[in-house]
Amino acid sequence: MRKVRVGVIGVGGIGSVHLENIALNEQAVIVAVCDISEDQAIFVGKKYHVPSYTDVDKMLEENTIDALFICVPPFAHGNIEEKAAAKGIHLMVEKPVGLDLETVKKKYEVIKGSGIICATGYCLRYLDTIAKAKEFLQDKEIAMVNGYYLTKFVPIPWYRERSKSGGQLVEQATHTLDLIRYLTGDMDKIYANMNLLVTKDIPNIDIPDVTSVNFTLKNGAVGHLSCSFIQPDHRMGLEILGQDFRVAVDGSNVTITDKYLTITYRPTMNYYEAQDHAFIKAIATNQPDLILSSYENGVQTLTATLAANKSQDTGAPIDVSDYYGSL
Repeated sequence: MRKVRVGVIGVGGIGSVHLENIALNEQAVIVAVCDISEDQAIFVGKKYHVPSYTDVDKMLEENTIDALFICVPPFAHGNIEEKAAAKGIHLMVEKPVGLDLETVKKKYEVIKGSGIICATGYCLRYLDTIAKAKEFLQDKEIAMVNGYYLTKFVPIPWYRERSKSGGQLVEQATHTLDLIRYLTGDMDKIYANMNLLVTKDIPNIDIPDVTSVNFTLKNGAVGHLSCSFIQPDHRMGLEILGQDFRVAVDGSNVTITDKYLTITYRPTMNYYEAQDHAFIKAIATNQPDLILSSYENGVQTLTATLAANKSQDTGAPIDVSDYYGSL
């Protein structure tokens, strides 16, 4: 079987994680890398013995690429997806898929029309422990959800500017919100309160350091998600409650409690690696069902986080479906 030829755009941070996973995959081969930093691109190119670029168009023109990992900041996508889709290149797009809902909806139509396989980087869906939670919940009536993403400040300059990151909910806590959607269903209405309170001394910061999001699910359940970057450590997770049961996600661990017993499941795999291997296998074997987060899902999760930002801006609850359809 011919190996899937992979290119990576954005080779620092999460891009480097993807590169390590691809290099270990027997069904894939790295053929080119690209980064806005020439030094970084050259360094990574030498590491994997492939050509390096600072120009996306040149990389796509000079190499035969089957799959492209897009690992750029949320403000920097430009029209990379459209260019790759026009060439029939399959895509792994890191989260969030953008910052402007109208733009990503148009990208989705292009991607859907091209027939390519497109995954988005909601890696927690690939955890074996999350699979246990999803299996347990499939026939349960959910009444309440409580999620959290509490961590340290990220010192990357663009992260602190809402026009470039969308804020912590859009850029980081999107993982928790997406997991809520994956395990409990879509959100109906969202009402958010956010503020910049204790980190005002950080230069150029205009994103909130504390966020509280109340929501209702389409099945009638109520929920809450909190996020902040004022903590000395990192914690993320959620609790899902129903009649005589509770599913608690604590990082990668899942504990299921009902009136008979409590069982804790701990992961036996690397979820980033599982995500990337599923994407490569989906391409190699033409099995798009192996993808647990499509581009459409990425747009839906982005919609919910942007709706929360809109609620903060307007001071009013936002109907998620209306917000999506109004653009």
